[in-house]
Amino acid sequence: MTRILADLPDDDLHWLDGRAAERGASRAALLREAVAGYREAARASGIERYFGIWKDRPVPFGSGEP
Repeated sequence: MTRILADLPDDDLHWLDGRAAERGASRAALLREAVAGYREAARASGIERYFGIWKDRPVPFGSGEP
């Protein structure tokens, strides 16, 4: 597991501390849960299936083509 450093506004940090206390969890555990939820939401929306679909096609910008 990789450790990261993130800057959060004070209001968000206080909110996160409150949620952590309510759930008996650490800040880090809640942040891991939030990232996992964000990934699942992106996967569920189907956005990941579109990554790279144009990788084998020329980009028409600036080539004079409409």
